[in-house]
Amino acid sequence: MKEKFYITTAIAYTSSKPHIGNTYEAILTDSIARFKRAEGYDVYFQTGTDEHGQKIEEKAALAGKSPQVFVDEVAAQIKGIWDLVGVSYDNFIRTTDPQHERQVQKIFKKLYEQGDIYKGAYEGWYCTPCESFWTESQLVDGKCPDCGREVKKAKEEAYFFRMSKYADKLLEYYEKHPDFISPVSRKNEMINNFLKPGLQDLCVSRSSFKWGIPVDFDDKHVVYVWLDALTNYITGIGYDADGNHGEKFLKYWPAVHIVGKDIIRFHTIYWPIFLMALGLPLPKKVYGHPWLLQDGGKMSKSKGNVIYADDLVKFFGRDAVRYFVLSAMPFDNDGLISWKLVAEKINADLANVFGNLVSRTVAMTNKYFGGTVENKGVSGDTDEDLKNCSCGMFSKVSAKMDEYRIADALDEIFVLFRRANKYIDETTPWILAKDPDKKDRLETVLYNLNECILTGVSALYPFMPETCEKAAAMLGEKPRAFDKLGKFGVADKYTVSANPEILFARLDTDKILEQVDKMNEERSEVKQSEVGGDCSAKPEITIDDFSKIQLKIAKVLACEKVEKSKKLLKLTVQAGEETRTVVSGIALAYSPEELIGKKLVMITNLKPVKLCGIMSEGMIICAEEKSGKLSFLTPERDVEDGSEIF
Repeated sequence: MKEKFYITTAIAYTSSKPHIGNTYEAILTDSIARFKRAEGYDVYFQTGTDEHGQKIEEKAALAGKSPQVFVDEVAAQIKGIWDLVGVSYDNFIRTTDPQHERQVQKIFKKLYEQGDIYKGAYEGWYCTPCESFWTESQLVDGKCPDCGREVKKAKEEAYFFRMSKYADKLLEYYEKHPDFISPVSRKNEMINNFLKPGLQDLCVSRSSFKWGIPVDFDDKHVVYVWLDALTNYITGIGYDADGNHGEKFLKYWPAVHIVGKDIIRFHTIYWPIFLMALGLPLPKKVYGHPWLLQDGGKMSKSKGNVIYADDLVKFFGRDAVRYFVLSAMPFDNDGLISWKLVAEKINADLANVFGNLVSRTVAMTNKYFGGTVENKGVSGDTDEDLKNCSCGMFSKVSAKMDEYRIADALDEIFVLFRRANKYIDETTPWILAKDPDKKDRLETVLYNLNECILTGVSALYPFMPETCEKAAAMLGEKPRAFDKLGKFGVADKYTVSANPEILFARLDTDKILEQVDKMNEERSEVKQSEVGGDCSAKPEITIDDFSKIQLKIAKVLACEKVEKSKKLLKLTVQAGEETRTVVSGIALAYSPEELIGKKLVMITNLKPVKLCGIMSEGMIICAEEKSGKLSFLTPERDVEDGSEIF
């Protein structure tokens, strides 16, 4: 009977389109699931979306949509991206699924009736983006300790979970199961920063918004995000709070959870305690992976440094993107990504090492032996070293995968590819081909190379499935079973493709970067040209929020149309002692001549952005009527340019 293996990602929050840092986790987990399947495990892989909460309610209102319509659209987008990058999930759960919602209500009621949840009131500092309450002492410089954003004072009636009741039991579990949390640095953080100082009871309901699962015995409250979201790992496989569990739950639980290091606390403190209260086994392991950083910082739409998986796939292809994110991320340190780094990595590893090895070997097999080679057994000085490298590779890869050291596992595969390339240089097949007496030696060399390639692509298959199937097919084979990867000389012969395709062509990095800049400029142009924007109600802000915007009177000194754009005008404006260039999407409403000499209202502290090759250093404020007609704002009387608006 196959050993069971249940693995999950954290469910993705449906507030917006996921960037490559979010998508990395799905690819990482997929590579582990595929590897375990290839090892012979009975694998069940679940991912999905987290769809409730105040932030969703506010974003939906901002978009002029109901929360359900909003999350339906974003969940479809997330699922589409997971499919695009080849995530082989068995179940995609949504926390708006009726079955999940029913079980969450039953779980909440069960925990309440057994005394683990009680009703009280909460007063503290609330962070809306994180949907978390904080005490004064937990704030960092007066801001949310998790995300660094502003918090606001809030008080409301709520239900609480008695966390402290289970704290000692959880600490004891850590001690008895030292591999429960990985890497060990994450475990130390949980013990020293949260368990030892003492756990506070956790707010598990809210009454200040409606977009959540109702508490069925108190309709003023909805279940708070973490009790809702975390339980997806059991509701998605058939857990029933009444004890009538489904077959999948009985078969697969407990799970291995792959989550970002920023939510490790919820998965290694809150979630195990919820499971203890429910009388269920705890997860086998929680791996808190590091972040994939852009330009040395965490990706953020507000910072404008976001890279999306679908854009990367469009430029580089699915498997190249999978390879980059898996190989670029260390086990316990953050990794870096940029368009340039991706292009350079593809050239260095996939084109120069992997693709080049396959291309050279297939070409020489065709050229010297009409496409078919057998092992003639004519060995040379370097053959034994090559065979040892090939036969020893998979055990090293498997050991790394057992520890979830994915980048290290990939390195071991590429050690074999590099050794095979070196073997070509050592054996010089093109010289052997000139001597008829060395034909059998030449054929042995090419057989050895084909054998190494098939061994390598078979181990690489879970990480780059599409490419490895192509590479194996070029050798007339399919990826080999894992139990054969410690052997050499498995195939009787290799018959390679007569017309092989190039797996990875070398990329012109400068050209790629030019195309990326053009794509970003076009998108910025669209955003900037949508001057009116969304006229639906915006969320309430404080005077502190408003004070961040700097508005000044600016006089238009010169104005001209932007080439290759119907909507954009280039304005040269004077704001006091400053002269700036501003690109504005008002060309359909005004001619350049109309604007020269006018005094307008401009945002002067907006981050500069390049539009159609022109750096725009501000934004002109306009009003938009229902008909779509635009009117720029101008002062009631003549005031000096540079005057500040407040």
